[in-house]
Formats: sequence, structure tokens, C-alpha cells
Amino acid sequence: MAGAFALSAASGLTVAVPAHAQFGGIVYDPTNYAQNVLTAARSLQQVNNQIQQIQNQATSLINQAKNLASLPISTLSTLQAQVQQTRQLLAQAQRIAYSVQDIQQAFTTRYNGANLTAPQAQMVTNANDRWQDSVGALQDALKVQAGVVGNIAGARSSIDTLVSASQSSSGALQATQAGNQLLALQSQQLADLTAAVAAQGRAQSLEAARNAATEAEGRERFRRFRGN
Repeated sequence: MAGAFALSAASGLTVAVPAHAQFGGIVYDPTNYAQNVLTAARSLQQVNNQIQQIQNQATSLINQAKNLASLPISTLSTLQAQVQQTRQLLAQAQRIAYSVQDIQQAFTTRYNGANLTAPQAQMVTNANDRWQDSVGALQDALKVQAGVVGNIAGARSSIDTLVSASQSSSGALQATQAGNQLLALQSQQLADLTAAVAAQGRAQSLEAARNAATEAEGRERFRRFRGN
């Protein structure tokens, strides 16, 4: 409309009209009319620009609000429960716990070569204790492995939930929080893997130590038999 008014006014300027015309006592000045139309057009354009700026600012605020929106779901409690379950399984280690002090004490009493001077009955007792250590460690390893396998179903469900939340996130914060929870899930799975490897390694180490101690005591008993 402003453009049409301006064009009409500009066209009117090319028509030879009196500089001042009087209609019913009202003085009409074409030049002044054209200037008023151009001024109105410029004012209208400024208003349109201001409206556009306000719309852009509103859109920016809406986007910022989306970026600051928190993720509506959380798998943290599930991950903490799974980690706690694995820790409990490790804490239930039979006979020789995951403790440097316990390991040192066990090897001092029934695994090292100093016990070769013990009586025959003590050797038999030590051999039985070592057998129980190995059996208990193997059972512990199986329990930890079963717990880790049991966590796989929960991990899969958490992955599906978090990936879906990340893909449908409305802003940067939600996508970041979903990514952080996926990293936490990965850390939990690494912790489970570490626990399984540690339990299996403990069982294998105790079995190897039992075989070595049994072999040494066997040679000592044979030496005593020959001596007798």
C-alpha cells in the first residue's frame, strides 16, 4: 500500500497541476501530499521492521527455552542399582575376599613353602582348605558372571530409551543429557566387565596356587616316606 501510494504520488507529480488548488475553501498542495504519502510509507516500513525484529526475538527466546529444557527421563537409578548389585556379589566372596590383607594371610598360613615343615595332619588340613578356597572362588566367579549377564537386559532397555530420547530431544540440553546417560551406561558395563574378569582371574589364580602348593607338599610327603 505504501508503495502504491508513493507511485501514485510520484505519478501525480508529473501531471501539470496548479501548485495550489482550492476546493470548497480547502487548499490542496500536491507536493505536500506526495511528501506526506512518502513519510507514511517510511513509517509503515519501520513498523514492519520492528514487528519482524520482535518476531525474531520471540523465536530466539523459544529456541533458548527448548535448549534449556531438561531431559524428562533418567536411567541413573537403574544404573546405580546394577552397580550396587555387582558390588554386593564381589563383597560376598567366600573365604578369601578381595583384600590384600586377606590374601596375604591366606598365603602365609596355607599356600607358601614354609608350611612344608608342618606335620602330616596339618598338610592335609591345608590341602583341604586350599581346595575349599578354589571351589569357593569358582562359585563366586560364576555368580558374578551371572549377575553381569542379568544386567544385559536392563542395559539394552536403557539404551533403547536413551537413544529414542536423544533423537526426539527438543534442544541441546536434552541431547547432551541423553549422551551423558549413555556414557554412564557404558561406564556401568565396563565396571561389570571388570568385575567378571577380576572374579575369573581370582579363581584361576587360587587354583594355580593350590596346584603349586599341592605339588610341593606331595614331594615333601614322598621325601618323608622315603626317609622313613
